[in-house]
Amino acid sequence: MTITSSPTERVAPRPQGGIVQSARDSLVIAKRNLIRMSRIPEMIIFGVIQPVMFVVLFSYVFGGSISVGGSLSPAAYREFLMAGIFAQTVTFATAGAGAGIADDMHKGLIDRFRSLPMARGAVLTGRTLADLVQTTLTVVVLAIVALLVGWRTHTSVGEVLAGFALLLLLGYAFSWIGALIGLSVRTPEAATSGGLIWLFPLTFISNAFVPAENMPTFLRHIAEWNPFSATVQAARELFGNLPEGYPVSQAWPMQHAVLASVLWSVLIVVVFRTLAVRKYRSATA
Repeated sequence: MTITSSPTERVAPRPQGGIVQSARDSLVIAKRNLIRMSRIPEMIIFGVIQPVMFVVLFSYVFGGSISVGGSLSPAAYREFLMAGIFAQTVTFATAGAGAGIADDMHKGLIDRFRSLPMARGAVLTGRTLADLVQTTLTVVVLAIVALLVGWRTHTSVGEVLAGFALLLLLGYAFSWIGALIGLSVRTPEAATSGGLIWLFPLTFISNAFVPAENMPTFLRHIAEWNPFSATVQAARELFGNLPEGYPVSQAWPMQHAVLASVLWSVLIVVVFRTLAVRKYRSATA
């Protein structure tokens, strides 16, 4: 009597896909970029020095000459100013993100990543996450310097942390704009220029450094609906840095600054991440 047995079938384990695969690949790329940044300490040092200079210059040069809420007090202006400096710092990291991606493109590194079995958006997501870590470090140092020159918060710890979270969310959103710029130009130098040229009007036509009420009517409307202004206003509210008697605009983003800040940042991430990933696929094909 012959007994036949069917051979045991060996089924290869199915690789994880979708969100799990993308998250894992993104963290690997983020770790790679953080290690690279740690080996170039001057990049971090220069990234910290610039915002510190802005704090000192604006605090002592313009403090006492700009009226905030009807007061010319340098202390009042210093507290009014800091949310704008924080927001400017996190958004100026856009240029670094674009230059880093352009450099990887120029060296052919992204083409090598493309040949690996990894999620397509992981290269860009990992880069933006690494930039977010660097930006967080810069903001921490900047906050310490601000405290040394007299900046203070007047709300709870939770509200202060929420204010910084909104600022970092804005910085992360803008890093996707930098990623798209880095993929669209040929050299890191062009990415740096392209990443900064549009940021100056965006940050200065806002409520970051002077009250928007002092601007001409058409500029005031632009400033009030500027996503940068919404985050600055939200941070001031959460830090308790709005001077007594400061007039709040009737524009919807200024009346609901926290909600407007979140909506603007999420919208920017969704739109520019989609465009950047699409550009990445075509640029490296």
